[in-house]
Amino acid sequence: MNATAKLNAVLKHIKETFVGKNEIIDLLGIGLLARENAFLLGPPGTAKSAIVRSLSKGIEGDKNFEYLLTRFTEPNEIFGPFDIRKLKEGELITNTDGMMPEASMVFLDEIFNANSAILNSLLMALNEKIFRRGKETKKLPALMFVGASNLMPEDESLNALLDRFLIRIKCDYVEPDLLHQVLLAGWKLESSVAEDVPTISADEVRELQKFCRQVDLSATRNEYVDIIHSLRNTGIKVSDRRAVKLQNLIAASALMCGRKESIVSDFWVLKYIWDNEEQIEILEGIINKIIEKDTSTEAHPQAMYNKTPDAESVMKEVNYLIEKWQDDSLSFEEQNVIKDKLRYIQTRCDWIKDVEKKKYIQEHIESLWQKILQTI
Repeated sequence: MNATAKLNAVLKHIKETFVGKNEIIDLLGIGLLARENAFLLGPPGTAKSAIVRSLSKGIEGDKNFEYLLTRFTEPNEIFGPFDIRKLKEGELITNTDGMMPEASMVFLDEIFNANSAILNSLLMALNEKIFRRGKETKKLPALMFVGASNLMPEDESLNALLDRFLIRIKCDYVEPDLLHQVLLAGWKLESSVAEDVPTISADEVRELQKFCRQVDLSATRNEYVDIIHSLRNTGIKVSDRRAVKLQNLIAASALMCGRKESIVSDFWVLKYIWDNEEQIEILEGIINKIIEKDTSTEAHPQAMYNKTPDAESVMKEVNYLIEKWQDDSLSFEEQNVIKDKLRYIQTRCDWIKDVEKKKYIQEHIESLWQKILQTI
């Protein structure tokens, strides 16, 4: 089994464990392959920490570091304390044993609690993979950094920290249809004994990261330039530095599919470069419109999953729920399932581009809600 197949096997196992989280897991795989940092935004209980922990366990041969930051976190807690023996000799040397500077996978929860005492060192570590403290300078072995937070930063001084995470992923509770599977998978995870799981070595990941830089992007470069111009025109800031680095994500998507050259559908990764939640919908609209033109069978699965909803299939689902609601024998639980599905469809409906079709479907959804309210 080659290294790409090994990494895909690791990701597949995590997807089977965490139902409904394929998007997050695939994006973490892209970040790992591209050696770019990822930021997870979402409420507690959406498995952010557990997913990152599972990915870390899937990488053999190196150390991992995980820490929950607070406003009072000190540099020693992240980078390690000063070596007392060296201090007596007048040298300020950090003892990094077991700390972030020696880890291959780094997960920093509640990243925006980072205070000024650790911020500068953290920014350099995230951006340049270098640890600098006083006269010390150390190249970090980190394969990637993952940061997480329940909320976006309110303090503008923390925007530089968010900028160090190229991939931004919105984590939410799973869709109502998948809740039953989530409960089963969660119960199995809680009660199962240790089992053999797919792994990939840290050295193999590093080799893949080198291969990622060798992917040929020439076939899609003109389209990529057009996209960057389009994003800038809509008010989404893409600096020259970010534009260069985003190519790593496109290359990673291609390599994950076993290709040595990029195709248009690899642009799906560009939907995850938002600076705020309002930009998510804008990016979806721009990027989906582009990747829908690609009919290649070699596209990354996420490029297919995230296409704009088909109006006819959405209307078919609405009609099914309308018909189901007419059944007088529905139990209270079955009624709740229908209401949950209707809320989900209502959200999907917002993504339909055809205004007339969207309006038509929304009218039927509203009509069903009226019937539901009358029943209650």
